[in-house]
Amino acid sequence: MKLATSIVLLTASSRATAQTQSSKRGLVFVPPDNPKFVHDNQVWVEASSDLSWYYNYQPSPSAAYSNRSQAEFEFVPMLWSPSDTFATTIQGLISGGRNITHVMGFNEPDGTVSTGGSSLDPVTAAKSWIEQIEPLRQMGIKAGAPGVTGSPRGFTWLNDFFSSCASQGTNCTADFFPVHWYGDFGGLASHMGQVYGTYNKSIWVTEYALNNQSLSVTQEFFNTSMEYFDRLAYVERYSYFGSFRSDVSNVGPNAAMLNGNGQLTDIGNWYLGRAAQGNLPTEGRAAGFKAGSKIALAVTVFAGWWAL
Repeated sequence: MKLATSIVLLTASSRATAQTQSSKRGLVFVPPDNPKFVHDNQVWVEASSDLSWYYNYQPSPSAAYSNRSQAEFEFVPMLWSPSDTFATTIQGLISGGRNITHVMGFNEPDGTVSTGGSSLDPVTAAKSWIEQIEPLRQMGIKAGAPGVTGSPRGFTWLNDFFSSCASQGTNCTADFFPVHWYGDFGGLASHMGQVYGTYNKSIWVTEYALNNQSLSVTQEFFNTSMEYFDRLAYVERYSYFGSFRSDVSNVGPNAAMLNGNGQLTDIGNWYLGRAAQGNLPTEGRAAGFKAGSKIALAVTVFAGWWAL
């Protein structure tokens, strides 16, 4: 039938145009909760992978990638919440031969613990930044501002944070601003424009996805946003939130980069710079943990961390 042929050609065309490569792409590493699926960790660093850097919400690199050199897969540490040892940990990594060029501070401090945020007041965050981040900046390491949520309260929190730094006698300077966004492309582009217009600093989009939508809508968002990031000079890096199996995805199965069998979905293949293979997100079903919110995946990160 002509209609069926047209659909096949359209699908093939969209898959072909989506196969692009970019030095900006990185990994939000969320280790699987099921020990049977730890091999999922390696799909992101196979020879044909386009990913050049990763972060794991932690100050130390993941054991899963201990055999990867910093040149192959750059690690970016994060100060999740106040710590007395973050700066010394990073200095120890550098002394041990790891080339740390960037760090990030505080994950969604304006958010709640129930949604995966670090839930910090700006005064406490400013004190910790001054003690732990500023010494690293003096060593030449670039620091990402606290990665607030995409809600309006994020701007309010950041304003209070920088004011709190000033009241404590320090100009807390961020070299780039992480952006988190869960929603449609129009909202994402508008939010990014507001962040760049407010701070006039480069942007890292460190968490983003269109959650709980149909497969076609999700793929369209993915391809449009990825092309947009690659085109904008002020977007230095980006990392898609989807490095997990579809049946444990808290952003909906269609946003995940792996299906229930651990195969890369079209989005997963595109993100790694490969051609789509037609693996549907709904294929396969893993036994175990079911995530209902972003904190559920965060719990997976921390609970299973040292085992990896």
